[in-house]
Amino acid sequence: MIVMKFGGTSVGSADAFAQVAQIVKEAVGRESKRERPGVVVVTSAMSGVTNMLIEAAQRAERGDVSFYQAQQDSLLLKHQVVAGRLIEDGSERAALARVFEERLAEFDRLCSSIAVLGELTPRGLDVVSGLGERMAAPLLAAVLRAHGLRAEAIDATELIVTDNAFGGAAPITHLTEARCRERLLPLVEIGVVPVVTGFIGATVEGVPTTLGRGGSDYSAAILGAALNVDEIQIWTDVNGVMTADPRIVPNARSIRQLSYEEVAELAYYGAKVLHPKTVLPAIEKKIPVRVLNTFEPTHPGTLIVEKVQAEARGTVKAITAIRGMNLITIAGRGMMGVPGIAARTFSAVARVGANVLMISQSSSEQSICFVVPEASAESVIAALHEEFRRELEHRYIDSIYGMPHINIIAVVGSGMRGTPGLAARVFTAVAQAGINVIAIAQGSSEANISLVVVDADVTSALRAIHDIFELHLPTEERMRPR
Repeated sequence: MIVMKFGGTSVGSADAFAQVAQIVKEAVGRESKRERPGVVVVTSAMSGVTNMLIEAAQRAERGDVSFYQAQQDSLLLKHQVVAGRLIEDGSERAALARVFEERLAEFDRLCSSIAVLGELTPRGLDVVSGLGERMAAPLLAAVLRAHGLRAEAIDATELIVTDNAFGGAAPITHLTEARCRERLLPLVEIGVVPVVTGFIGATVEGVPTTLGRGGSDYSAAILGAALNVDEIQIWTDVNGVMTADPRIVPNARSIRQLSYEEVAELAYYGAKVLHPKTVLPAIEKKIPVRVLNTFEPTHPGTLIVEKVQAEARGTVKAITAIRGMNLITIAGRGMMGVPGIAARTFSAVARVGANVLMISQSSSEQSICFVVPEASAESVIAALHEEFRRELEHRYIDSIYGMPHINIIAVVGSGMRGTPGLAARVFTAVAQAGINVIAIAQGSSEANISLVVVDADVTSALRAIHDIFELHLPTEERMRPR
């Protein structure tokens, strides 16, 4: 049994829907010969739809009624074009038309209420932003039926039970597993392909929630873990996980195999292929995750497993960058040997709800620096000034300041453990490119070295590090003596 998740570009047009239907049909044929057959499909909204919905809700809050009203026509047309091209059965098209009408009427009511109140709550935004998946799933199920498969659209609010952290809800595992098995397994056992809405869930009380942007990956992993499937497949528009962003590093290549640890590091530090939480349910059940290309389905993609094969272990596997960051520094000679400075620093950061992506401290204890998203920097600095007001007055701390327009580059690979001279090669590469490294950090897992550079240097740094480790070559070629 497998779970197949298709992202927004994979269901972005009529041609893409037809391609997905063919991929699913072939998968159903293969799985039917296995000891435990079955295919569960998870779909994102059509490409661009979620952004459109969010913008409509935000503009409704500002009283812009005409915008969301115009978007209803765009949304209807976008989905009707697919139905018109791929579904010939008149009753199927009529049933879809009713579904679209219901969803768009709900969209109109929600935006109208937001406009009247002049307020967009996280709860209201979750309901609006999940409508794209609730239109895509019935459409994809109908397209699969048109291709000769038995398929049924299922709303994930029936399956994934979450807490009420709107905008980034977490699943309640035992309730979710029970619902998934009760609802999905009977369908799979009789040869029906469930087509489940990605990205969304609901609280115990039935209030719709979302799992965070890009959360359809997470939906697939949650369902896969609940059903204990043999493999979770993430179908996207690239040939698996790449050694670097090919838009920045032209000779980047796809990686055949990664560990859960490696892909989690890459996702956390900006790689766009997977939602950062995707691997968590897979890790718990030790389920392989495969990243594949909808538009090049014969490519093997990237297999993500608990431990990579010994012969596939190299030093560095990939590099990535996360942009739009701010480096916050607390400095002062009076900090030396004073207990509790770090604890108070990060307590203050936590109070304003900021996410810390990297921490570095000088060995002399005269400074601590850490990286937060640019949007959080002002509130973090204000919170730190308040926390250390007394220390600043007495000059125990000399300054608290931020450096904008910086980026974290993460150099990732499980094989980095115990490899002498690896950090030296990283810094040789950036030095030869004339790049100043502002701060560095390495976690205890030794699977990641992170360095901070300014905006102007990030492209050159990525290319230099990619070249010095010859990441354009397959791992086995890089490991051969020269």
